[in-house]
Amino acid sequence: MLRLPYALPHSLGPIIICVIASMLFIAEPSSSMWLAFDRESISQGQWWRVLTGNFLHTNFNHLLLNLAAVVLLWSLHGQYYRTAHYLLMLGLFSFGVSAGIYYFEPEMQWYVGLSGILHGVFVWGAYQDIKYDVTSGWILMVGVWAKIANEQIAGPSGSIAELIDASVAIDAHLFGAFCGLLVIICSLIKQQKNG
Repeated sequence: MLRLPYALPHSLGPIIICVIASMLFIAEPSSSMWLAFDRESISQGQWWRVLTGNFLHTNFNHLLLNLAAVVLLWSLHGQYYRTAHYLLMLGLFSFGVSAGIYYFEPEMQWYVGLSGILHGVFVWGAYQDIKYDVTSGWILMVGVWAKIANEQIAGPSGSIAELIDASVAIDAHLFGAFCGLLVIICSLIKQQKNG
């Protein structure tokens, strides 16, 4: 029987993210004008956009897809979430995804969406399952990396691009997953030093 992690420490982080993303969507187009990842604006000193752009969306379908992903990941791995840790992790992933785009995707001028950072959350959550001997953790870990590899080889999904009315930023998914992997590596190093 599926047990959802309803306890407030497990669910407050995802609730906060869903509320922020929804409020920013309601505030469009002003929110995109001031908060989207915009390469030119960032290079002119509007550094906050490396964090805030990840919480904006191109249209209602884009928002719904990402909110559904937040809920799905919470249902899979929410028992490992602690509010402050979850929000800090998403902040780090936001910075990592945007830095990856800024430095390694110079042709990408504008970016919005949670999917990049959610790939990091997915990798981190799958590792938590592996750490606690949940067999499906290995399946999820292999699955997320297979999805990312497929995107890198075959390119983005045309149907998703049509649905969200924008190009799918597959490299954001890659950067987010690497951020998740980096957090795992740092955690393992810290454990080894303390152990």
